[in-house]
Amino acid sequence: MARKLRSPLSGINSRIIDCRACDRLVAHREHIGRVKRRAYRDEDYWARAVPSFGDENARLLILGLAPAAHGANRTGRMFTGDNSGDWLYRALHRAGFASQASSTARDDGLVLRDAYITAAGHCAPPDNKPTREELARCNPYLIEEFDVFISRRRRPLVILALGGIGFRAALDALRTVGVAIPSPQPRFGHLAEFSLERGITLLASYHPSRQNTQTGRLTEDMLDAVFTRSRQIISRRRGSGA
Repeated sequence: MARKLRSPLSGINSRIIDCRACDRLVAHREHIGRVKRRAYRDEDYWARAVPSFGDENARLLILGLAPAAHGANRTGRMFTGDNSGDWLYRALHRAGFASQASSTARDDGLVLRDAYITAAGHCAPPDNKPTREELARCNPYLIEEFDVFISRRRRPLVILALGGIGFRAALDALRTVGVAIPSPQPRFGHLAEFSLERGITLLASYHPSRQNTQTGRLTEDMLDAVFTRSRQIISRRRGSGA
């Protein structure tokens, strides 16, 4: 029986999981995994770099910031097990990109449809603030992912950056894979939209962090609007035969 070949994205994810490039982040994620939060004291924390997740043929590529200490650093799946993920997956479910509206564990049955989630950083940082140097060490993984998706016939038509850090990481990776960035450079803003070459649209949204959702800076209607717009762009491009 022929052995199934591993996909390029699976290979990237394997290297992400094994990554120990940033001493500060390795120490932090492992410390959190030992100390734990009282509510999760009986759980085994993932406490490694968190891989990307989703449909490998996606036409929506979602770019977050980094895993939460007691969210993805605990569960091992992006945006799973924390408040930000609750907001994100509810919105994805309402827009038809996710099979269910909740995300609690890697084996909870959640399936993404036409969407793939990655991040500017793959390790939980202290105070949710990775340094520029740490983000720079992680950026090659994002560049590889962009290269895989953009080079495919079914490349993603929408790259959705959640938050300003994700937006800047997306621009850096796009430049590196040879996508021309207009001048003046696109500026981050909620629902800001930029049509790029190769049929790519860069879309921006406030990050569904507690800082934004609990203050009303980001509402569920505002997040829904982002995914409604993503769906419109994807449907328009499909209809044109792109």
